[in-house]
Amino acid sequence: MVEGVISLVQSLVNGLLTGGIYAMVGIGLSLVFGVMRVINFAHGEFLALGMYLTLWLFRATGLDPFLAIPIVVLAGGALGWVTNRVLVGPMASGPEKGYILMTVGIGLVISNGLLLGFGAHPQSIYTSYSTATFQLAGVSFSLPLTLSFAITVVVIAALYGMLNRTELGRAIRATAQNPAAAELQGIDTQRVRNAVFAIGVALASLAGVLLLPVLYVIPTVGSVFTRKAFVVTVLGGMGNVLGAIGGGLLLGVAESLGATYLSSGYRDAFGLIAFLLVLLLRPAGLFGRSQA
Repeated sequence: MVEGVISLVQSLVNGLLTGGIYAMVGIGLSLVFGVMRVINFAHGEFLALGMYLTLWLFRATGLDPFLAIPIVVLAGGALGWVTNRVLVGPMASGPEKGYILMTVGIGLVISNGLLLGFGAHPQSIYTSYSTATFQLAGVSFSLPLTLSFAITVVVIAALYGMLNRTELGRAIRATAQNPAAAELQGIDTQRVRNAVFAIGVALASLAGVLLLPVLYVIPTVGSVFTRKAFVVTVLGGMGNVLGAIGGGLLLGVAESLGATYLSSGYRDAFGLIAFLLVLLLRPAGLFGRSQA
């Protein structure tokens, strides 16, 4: 009985720690959709780019992945700003499917560029803490995942504070609610969209850094995380940034419980099953609102 409880708690802990990173992935996509009404189908590829940049920095300079976070996040933010300014933003006046084709094309360019530069074989890094764990009340905690979860909490809190307590945050919320009214109030909505896309890519790049110490990376890993980001975003309610946190945690727990009690080979499938069940019961997502 005690062993069964510990096993359940262990599975829940693993799911929550992983789900925190999933939340980070989903928040970036949800923020971009909430403001720009654009689903960035290259979101996972930007995450993969963050993973490979961290991998290159580690091999070239020996820089620890967690110490590489400022570099990778700044690089991701700059890339996101330029990408929206040059490629995605100009599609605003075109048909909606233009966004889809553009972001899918960006994702293909990134994944094939990574394939050309790093090869197709899986790669990883190993640090002194990659497999380190610590015990608490009989439950084992992965040190890198725990550090990643703690960083995720800090970043989410900072993002929440920025959205609610700064001029940029108020401009972002105004643009999301009514772009025309925001422009009448003197807000440069194009600059806001550039900033939002930059934040979304920076968060995806940060998630890539946090995942690298515990995962192998291949050039096509981006498509996997684009799908996970979409699941998290829909679970939390499209455009609901706080809802994406709940969606990420739910996805992580569903995958962990399914892998523990059913089959680890179908880990991703259990998350998709939870996704379908939520859509059947709440089509607008866990925290979304249905609109007539």
